[in-house]
Amino acid sequence: MTKHDTPVCDPKQSDEMQKTASSNDCDTLIDSVESLEAQLKKMRKAQKVFATFTQEQVDKIFFEAAMAANEARIPLAQAAVKETGMGLVEDKVIKNHFAAEYIYNAYRHTKTCGTIFEDKAYGLKKIAEPIGIVAAVIPTTNPTSTAIFKSLLCLKTRNAILISPHPRAKASTIQAARIVRDAAEKAGLPRDIICWVDKPSIELTNTLMHEADTILATGGPGMVAAAYSSGKPALGVGPGNNPAIIDETADILMSVNSIIHSKVFDYGMICASENNVIVCDKVYDQAKAEFARRGCFFLEGDDIKKVGNTVIVNGNINPKIVGKPAPVIAEMAGVKVPASTKILMAEVTSVEPEEPWSHEKLSPVLGMYRAKDFDTAIKMGERLIAEGGYGHTASLFINTNEKEKMAKYEQAMKTCRILINTPAAQGGIGDIYNFMLTPSLTLGCGSWGGNSVCGNVGVMNLLNIKSVAERRENMLWLKTPDKVYFKKGCMPEALKELKYVLHKKRAFLITDQFLYKSGFTKTIEDTLDSLGIVHSCFWNVAPDPSLQSAREGLAQLRAFEPDVILSIGGGSAMDCGKIIWFMYENPEEKFEHMSADFMDIRKRVYEFPAMGRKAYFVAIPTSSGTGSEVSPYAIITDKDTGVKWPIADYQLMPNMAIVDTDNMMTQPKGLTSASGADAMTHCLESYVSTMASDYTQAMSLKGLKLIFENLETAYDEPNNVYARDKMANASCIAGLAFSNAFLGMVHSMAHKLGAFHHIPHGWANGVLLTRVMRYNAAEKPTRMGTFPQYEYPHAKARYCEMARYCGITGANDDEVFEKFIAKVQSILDHIGVKKTIAEYNVDEKYFLDTLDEMSEQAFNDQCTVSNPRYPLINEMKNIYLDAYYGREPKSYEE
Repeated sequence: MTKHDTPVCDPKQSDEMQKTASSNDCDTLIDSVESLEAQLKKMRKAQKVFATFTQEQVDKIFFEAAMAANEARIPLAQAAVKETGMGLVEDKVIKNHFAAEYIYNAYRHTKTCGTIFEDKAYGLKKIAEPIGIVAAVIPTTNPTSTAIFKSLLCLKTRNAILISPHPRAKASTIQAARIVRDAAEKAGLPRDIICWVDKPSIELTNTLMHEADTILATGGPGMVAAAYSSGKPALGVGPGNNPAIIDETADILMSVNSIIHSKVFDYGMICASENNVIVCDKVYDQAKAEFARRGCFFLEGDDIKKVGNTVIVNGNINPKIVGKPAPVIAEMAGVKVPASTKILMAEVTSVEPEEPWSHEKLSPVLGMYRAKDFDTAIKMGERLIAEGGYGHTASLFINTNEKEKMAKYEQAMKTCRILINTPAAQGGIGDIYNFMLTPSLTLGCGSWGGNSVCGNVGVMNLLNIKSVAERRENMLWLKTPDKVYFKKGCMPEALKELKYVLHKKRAFLITDQFLYKSGFTKTIEDTLDSLGIVHSCFWNVAPDPSLQSAREGLAQLRAFEPDVILSIGGGSAMDCGKIIWFMYENPEEKFEHMSADFMDIRKRVYEFPAMGRKAYFVAIPTSSGTGSEVSPYAIITDKDTGVKWPIADYQLMPNMAIVDTDNMMTQPKGLTSASGADAMTHCLESYVSTMASDYTQAMSLKGLKLIFENLETAYDEPNNVYARDKMANASCIAGLAFSNAFLGMVHSMAHKLGAFHHIPHGWANGVLLTRVMRYNAAEKPTRMGTFPQYEYPHAKARYCEMARYCGITGANDDEVFEKFIAKVQSILDHIGVKKTIAEYNVDEKYFLDTLDEMSEQAFNDQCTVSNPRYPLINEMKNIYLDAYYGREPKSYEE
């Protein structure tokens, strides 16, 4: 286990969760057959009431439960790892996030009450009725995410659910169920709909399965077999033994890195993940080299047998190795491997049951077979599936123009999921790499695997459906304000549009004390007076805007009732203005819903309402850095909690931006420095983002070149109109780029430096920037970002593209990258950005005391999602430490 793979838990928080999970909070403590049967009677009565609920009532409950589970994803992940000793906290966070966000998104508009479909022309109507009580058996491998998933399905379908946790994971499972239940009951769910067995045992689980109306079973083969033999309808799953075939036409870089991305996820515990890779002869050596280059270790000689016999004992998976990192498994087998090893691999030939490597492994252990041709590869894959993987998942990496080969593979594989060019762990659960594959954490194997359902379990499961899911990249976008006006002296002319085009009558100005008291806003006020537009002003925006300040401005704005809002200043004024605008337009909405994080902005649990019904929003920047005048971002701090929230949604994008260089000529050196560093970071992060596109990268490149050519001049010569004008353009262009490509972990970490230690945002970016660039550019990252169009790690190549566009040359990418880093650092040095966090007078003891919390919040920051390298919390912590002490890391490769 490397230092970066150490599970990060808050012992105090996890211990508290363990204590609160010790009791049911229902009227009956379920610890015996008698108490179980008594509770089932109560649940039947409650479920009859729940069955009468309308779709509107159900959807409200479903929403609140999903929101609550989503918010608790990190502490639940920590509790699961601490209790079971399996998996990685950061990956379990993704599982919990998926179970809440993706399941909600998949069924938010699905009708599950009353008439759900009607075709009058053909005379067909479908009416939904709940089943009754669902017995939900939860595995130790996914104790919290599965509990969330199954509870949400039951809430959406008006079923009651009684959960039987795994004895070794009961505390974390119960805590997850409690969080969903409490939120649901607060939203109107009858009591006794979500309950659990407090002291699970085989006897109680068997009794539950006999007494319930249906069984939703996830776990080992013995438990699933018991569910199917209970005499009640059961939706269960079978074991997986996914053979991944790499055809000679495949993209080897994408194929190998997709398999690694899947296999290391939660240390291989998702049953859809690849267990063996079969590579066609012509590309075998290339694939092997890529595996080795990315940190996989190929065992040799007796070590292959040692590891194989440690992982598989008497034909079964050794439970001690499940969900453990590769170095730990090697140590258990008495084999020495590098501490940075991601996956233990062995070149094997036999696909028969006697070969331990041919089995499912539930760990980062992967067998590799050489096939002389594609037909041979298929035969080997069929045999491996027959060895304990019937019905589950099969993977193929191939050029999708090879239709005949694909058809042959699809025909041969007796599995319910056939994944094309997809990381199987993340792809098999649906809706991430193919948007039509049902999102689920219970993967049925159909009749091939002895299951009643073929496919991913969802709210409706009636047929065996063979799904072929090709990897797809979802639609991207370029969203901008309705109008962006720019050029020195353009503001008075642009403001005329408020009267003569938009016919506005009442304007509310939002700015800070300095700009207001110095008379800066007088030019705007005079123009509004000349246009006959009545105006008022809120000028109490602090440099680090707070939610409390926004509420103060909101009270003044509501009293004035404007039809246009003008936010004037730096990022603080514009961000505060956006929040005030939102609360003015939507007084019934909750701030905590706005601030909910998302993996994909199109699938977020909370949907922002449409803006602009009451007021038109105009942003007028007075500094060249934030890009807030054209962005959907608003950074706001809650002073009560100290949390700095980066809120993002396109409804927050201003309607009009006025970028007038005249407004920026009085920037002091410090502001020029901080805002310039911010703008440069926007260009760099948006270009390497997992969501970058041809459109956004064009803007990132132009913005960076303008900054390289003009920032130092603007800093040295404050009255240089040309340099100021170009920096104004660069800032706005960079804002348009990151508004559509998003940012990365420089901003995630900088937000927390600002919140905890009050370092100005641009300087916080600057002190971290080159370190994170090196971290992102690693050839063997611990994890890569999860977004369909991001196929394999290539941040370094993208940095080099930027460097060459800006005129930096070299013999190869390594030389160009080093020169690029040096150029970025020289500009930061020139404009006075300090090289260490300590130099900003951050107390060492306070820094170390807050480091864990700051690192976890940075990991949870919205900007982290689109970083090209998915960071572990410990890695972010180490970068903070390097930046504080000025340490030069030996390598960010592992």
